[in-house]
Amino acid sequence: MPWVSFSRVQAVVGTIAGTLSIAMTAFSLAGSVRPPATGHLVMVLQATGSRGRVSDATVEVLTRENALVATLTPDATGRVSQPLSEGDYVVRVSHPRYAPEVRRVHVLPNQTVEMRTTLTPGSSSPIKRAVSGGASAVRKVFRF
Repeated sequence: MPWVSFSRVQAVVGTIAGTLSIAMTAFSLAGSVRPPATGHLVMVLQATGSRGRVSDATVEVLTRENALVATLTPDATGRVSQPLSEGDYVVRVSHPRYAPEVRRVHVLPNQTVEMRTTLTPGSSSPIKRAVSGGASAVRKVFRF
């Protein structure tokens, strides 16, 4: 085998070893980089005393530090759905004809948290609440 020299064998073995080393490193790094663990929040809004769904409300999902994550509008069936990273959230529901609703929720990875919320008549508007509260105070003072 005069055409096979020792330096040529070393070069081939070194190239194969280097290629395998790079490939195995890339493979091990790809296994350790996982997508964030996400869960799913599903919420159904319903009006008190009826089977009717509330579809024109606003649902805000916030972190515990009150950072807004998502603003959602229910579909025709009163349902909202949002994928969320694992963690604790505050869900705030508002509607002009209903009292505001605030809930805390903990989302776990690969799980769906389903919430059913029944909205009670009242106003979520601070101006309407102030006016109606002021009118009540005037009625009490003047006794009518």
